[in-house]
Amino acid sequence: TEQAMWTRHDWLPDGQVTAITGDGREAFLLTGSIGDGSVTRVARISLLAGKPTSHPLPPLPVPLSAAHAALNHGVLHVAGTDDEGALRLLSIDPAAGLPAWTTNAVSSEYRGEVTSLVGQNSTLFVTLKEGAGKGDRALRWDAVDEWKDVGALPGTVIEGAAREIGQAHVLYLVDTASLSAGSASRLMTFHTITRSWATLAELPVTGIRSGTGWKDGILWLRSGTDGNGAEFSFAELKSGELLIKTPDWIVIGIYLASMTGIGLYFYLREKRLSTADFFVGSRAIPFWAAGISLYATNTSSISYIAIPAKAFETNWQYLTNNLVAIMGLMFVAVWIVPLLRRLDLMSVFQYLEIRFHPVIRTMASALCILVQIGSRLSVILFLPSLAIATMTGLDVVWCIFLMGAVTIAYTALGGMKAVIWTDFVQLFVMFGGALFAIGFIVFGLDGGIDEFLAVSMPEGKMKLLDWSWDLTEATVWGFIFLVLFDVVLTFPKDQVLMQRVLSTKSDKDAGRSIWTFAAIMIPGGFMFYLIGTALYVFYQGHPERMNPLMPIDATFPLFIAAELPVGVTGLIIAGILAASMSTLSSIMNSVATLASVDFYEKIVSKPNQKTSVRFAELMTVMTGLIGIGAAWLLSRYDIHSLFDVSIELAGLLGGGFAGAYTLGMFTRRANWQGVSIGIASAIALTTVAWSMDLVHPYFYLAISILICIVVGYLTSLLFPPPAQSLVGLTIYEEK
Repeated sequence: TEQAMWTRHDWLPDGQVTAITGDGREAFLLTGSIGDGSVTRVARISLLAGKPTSHPLPPLPVPLSAAHAALNHGVLHVAGTDDEGALRLLSIDPAAGLPAWTTNAVSSEYRGEVTSLVGQNSTLFVTLKEGAGKGDRALRWDAVDEWKDVGALPGTVIEGAAREIGQAHVLYLVDTASLSAGSASRLMTFHTITRSWATLAELPVTGIRSGTGWKDGILWLRSGTDGNGAEFSFAELKSGELLIKTPDWIVIGIYLASMTGIGLYFYLREKRLSTADFFVGSRAIPFWAAGISLYATNTSSISYIAIPAKAFETNWQYLTNNLVAIMGLMFVAVWIVPLLRRLDLMSVFQYLEIRFHPVIRTMASALCILVQIGSRLSVILFLPSLAIATMTGLDVVWCIFLMGAVTIAYTALGGMKAVIWTDFVQLFVMFGGALFAIGFIVFGLDGGIDEFLAVSMPEGKMKLLDWSWDLTEATVWGFIFLVLFDVVLTFPKDQVLMQRVLSTKSDKDAGRSIWTFAAIMIPGGFMFYLIGTALYVFYQGHPERMNPLMPIDATFPLFIAAELPVGVTGLIIAGILAASMSTLSSIMNSVATLASVDFYEKIVSKPNQKTSVRFAELMTVMTGLIGIGAAWLLSRYDIHSLFDVSIELAGLLGGGFAGAYTLGMFTRRANWQGVSIGIASAIALTTVAWSMDLVHPYFYLAISILICIVVGYLTSLLFPPPAQSLVGLTIYEEK
């Protein structure tokens, strides 16, 4: 309890308890015959009116000796040895209607008494006592690789003193007295990604009988100092403060002041009497500046923080998306951009009104605003704030507010011109910081580039292409499928990107801006994934320098704060801010554009240009404030990978209307009735696929678009064909 008081209950389990596990809400007891030592039964224990109550599960299919249990993602796992000495791993879902045991693995290769079982993510970790004079042997098991040896410990894991901690660590309390003279116990971690061991502390404690997880550490029971009774103590992990120095703050301050200054410059220079000035920069932006802005906008804190974390955790398979996307951008530059550019739009959803119906435009614009604020603005604002909090010691909430406030200021002041030219500056800031980080890690290794390749290549950390047909993984086929739908068919509905294309001087310049975007995408993508691989090599050699309490997404920020020299840390932080603020400003400006053009000017009977601009400035501020609030909500939850979350939300909410553009541009028969039904069907059926976890999240967007196209076109055949002229609205030439 909070007062650390014990409560006695007059309750006895059925049989001899050999192990216990739980998640803080319920516990599971492993019991067997008294004196036998083997486990035959498992019971779920819960509190009813403050008293323990037992609910038996089905008996184990075979008795297990020295059995231990772990609860992982709601599934109970039990590991032990059978009568023949073979290692067995059994699993059961206690919440199933008819729970039943399944045998995950049986191994005769590894033998010994099980001393611990821990689940971390989808992987299980078992330690075995191999015999007198030897330390425990650690094994990992997952459904793909089965059993793998991950090393020996300098002693034996104390009963119950093993637990998962953070998102990628397992914490052990190891009795080292039998193997190391003068040593009693050692607190150690195993990092599940780099598969490396680190000793956190030597504990001069003897006589420990058992332990369990407690807060952010381990609680243990030992014999009393007077030989009677027992004593409880615990060791807890604490995050150290890695506060940046004054030169770093100066660099950050100069960057933030420069961004605000650019916005103020355009505010004082431009009269901004028309919405074209504020929304599309008077359509006078050079193609190269628009192309750079396209890349900077598309490169957010997800690229600077979450992508290195994803490469650190896995490999380069997600980079395949960038390579395949180049082909998709070629199609966009040749076919789609000229079509929309010649319509002289400000909101891309105006096309849906011209081609189909005003209701389709309103629904699409409203959902776009929801997606931009809910799944993009909030995530992109929260991620760098988490990183900056890690490096500066500031509270995450203050970091969210600081970055959001500065971005609101220069976006509301300068409009589209400020957004594009700050993007131009921010690209060089974030590239400079990223390249320095890569060079610092690689050339700081004892073996330099040779060591970097020797560590990363055998581990498959630079694996790029996966040609398998497994729909639950990120494969080449999945990315080809994704790019077809995510780039070719989704680009027209992306107000954030299309607004830059619409800001260029001519149709020809609009196409050139796409080519500039594509040319930067490949080297930029390799750079961010290379950061993740470099971090893997560094921390495999220095696992003790990791913070087990930090989420995986904080790996790069942790390195920046702890390892880089003074001054450079400020440059990297500025790079993170640049990657984030370029996207944040674009989203704020685009949402303000949609709110003004698609709603305000539709509702007000006689809107004038000046009032519309004032409304757009107000909406820029409101959008930023709502985003700050949504980012604050994200900071209250422990999310494993925000990269995956953003992909899922974009697929669930954004796919249907992308299908509407496809039907409008590539068919003459689609009508507004069929498109409406297609959009509704896409959202509903994709949500069903998501709830059943049928495929990898990368497929949700493609599934949603495909459903909208198929259902929308077929149902359009049930209604009359469009009555209005389609000249200039499709890729076909009308005669």
